[in-house]
Amino acid sequence: MLGILSFLGFTILVGVIAYLATRSTDEKSSDGYFLGGRSLTAGVIAGSLLLTNLSTEQIVGLNGSAYKDGLSVMAWETLAAIAMVVAAIFLLPRYLKGGLTTVPQFLAERFDVATKTITSGLFLTGYVVVLLPVILYSGSVAISGMFNVPELLNVSDSTALVICIWGIGVVGSIYAVFGGLKAVAVSDSINAIGLMIGGIMIPVFGLMAIGDGSVLTGLDTLISSNPERFDSTGEHGQEVPFSTIFTGMMLVQLFYWGTNQQIIQRALGAKSLAEGQKGLLLASFLKILGPLILVLPGMIAYHYFDGSLESSDIAYPALVGAVLPKYLVGFFAAVLFGAILSSFNSVLNSSVTLFGIDIYKQHIKKDASEVTVVKYGKVFGVCLALAAMFIAPIIANAGSLFNYLQEINGIYNIPILTIIVVGYMTKRVPAIAAKIAIFLGSGLYIISQFIVGPAMVEKAMETAKASGITDEATLRLVEADAYPHFLHVMAILFLLNAGIMLLIGKFYPRKEAFVQKYTKQVEITPFKYVKEAGALVCIIVIGIYFYFAK
Repeated sequence: MLGILSFLGFTILVGVIAYLATRSTDEKSSDGYFLGGRSLTAGVIAGSLLLTNLSTEQIVGLNGSAYKDGLSVMAWETLAAIAMVVAAIFLLPRYLKGGLTTVPQFLAERFDVATKTITSGLFLTGYVVVLLPVILYSGSVAISGMFNVPELLNVSDSTALVICIWGIGVVGSIYAVFGGLKAVAVSDSINAIGLMIGGIMIPVFGLMAIGDGSVLTGLDTLISSNPERFDSTGEHGQEVPFSTIFTGMMLVQLFYWGTNQQIIQRALGAKSLAEGQKGLLLASFLKILGPLILVLPGMIAYHYFDGSLESSDIAYPALVGAVLPKYLVGFFAAVLFGAILSSFNSVLNSSVTLFGIDIYKQHIKKDASEVTVVKYGKVFGVCLALAAMFIAPIIANAGSLFNYLQEINGIYNIPILTIIVVGYMTKRVPAIAAKIAIFLGSGLYIISQFIVGPAMVEKAMETAKASGITDEATLRLVEADAYPHFLHVMAILFLLNAGIMLLIGKFYPRKEAFVQKYTKQVEITPFKYVKEAGALVCIIVIGIYFYFAK
């Protein structure tokens, strides 16, 4: 009961603070609602960026990957820091120069309105079909397990899951739909502090558990017992082979941190370019520490349970239950709930923004007032949240949620990244090239990953088993050899799409060269030390890889 009370108290406190913060912005204006009045400071942006990225599919999923493969999966975290630097130096100045509210708005200026609408539709489809339901489902599994909801309410596991899904969905909707970006960003920043404290507690108590009460002894035991698992360079057959770092991994990171509406909207709400850049750079420094929360616990769990868990996905919750003192469970559940809400309401708020600005205002009612745009954006947000809550229980058998998310998001993230990169780097590539790249990129990826790839893998596995191969490690190599890693496929399609766009631009260029105009909505004087700070982040990341490379 004490755990539940502390959980409720922390959650309500964050909600009240977030509500009071929104009183300083005009919720009836689209700028005030969608971008927090363009008043977000560096600290709020950094905290919001970090917590938006952290949810149960990240915390549970990535630690599960670390349980299987060790330190090599840290690429999902450490390389994000470099992507943030690129976004701060090269992308954010262009976004704020154009006074953008959404990323697709740039595509309307660079190509045409149809390209913008298609892109917004891709974002929204991915959000409602994949991302929102996965966040709700994985979060509900964690909360239900920590509080033993089935026993508490005397209901079945499936009923408890549905109750938690709807509870999280309703609370998250209130934050995102009725509070706007500033409520989301402020609550994220507060929750980020709690999550950093709670997240660090797990490896600390875990190391103490295997080190007879000493963190340093535990760390020494962990390293000496499994030195091969502290290798930053993933091997062939693992989830993140080292070669993928130089192909699709960086493309995925650039899309996520530089062009994904869910993420970049925080920086678009900056009160100036300098504040936005400082926020991104601060987040990039803190992101380097991400493996302490998202990778190290999984490695501790492997040692603690001697690699005997039935599934790697239960590594993190199993470790929490084994090493965390009972009196801290309520606090940790509260900050984890904050992380779940952060991801959910961030995606939902971005969806409301995309619909209100790019679809309702553009196609449904062009002369709509700002009050009307915000109103119908909120209505759409409620409908989207309801849809996600109905879909979430259906994905219970989706398998590894983290890998599922990363792979299926390739349907839209690489095509969108391609047209944005080509759009900024060229001046005469026409709109038809962007449309072809979107449909061709999505279509080829679907054929590759969900038709051709699975068929080839299945055939290779059947042949291997028929030959008497039963060793799990050998079968993983057979699977890896059967078809290219999905990150390599992403890189191939990126180059193919970009090449096709450039060829079209060469033979059928647009009549007038594109020139971006400065709208003067935001002060775009850059942060004085943006390049030096960015270079330092990159050097630290590269240094970490060299230090742990075997």
